[in-house]
Amino acid sequence: MAVLKLVIQILVVVLSFLLTLLILMHKGKGGGLSDMFGGGLTQNAGSSGVAEKNLNRWTVIIAVLWVALIITLDLFTKFNIGG
Repeated sequence: MAVLKLVIQILVVVLSFLLTLLILMHKGKGGGLSDMFGGGLTQNAGSSGVAEKNLNRWTVIIAVLWVALIITLDLFTKFNIGG
């Protein structure tokens, strides 16, 4: 079980980086930090609707998987599974 816990921990780290990158790829809605760092300059060059939908879909899938793995690790810790 210790190997399974280690694999889940590694997956959480990888998914954390991936989720961060996916969130940063989203188009800014305006008026926030994205405009302060140049997001407002690219309003006319926005992505297509299909690409934005796919980006949203992947972000939600990765986020749900990330939360499920965090809960699994918490249960491993609570029941002292995997050392």
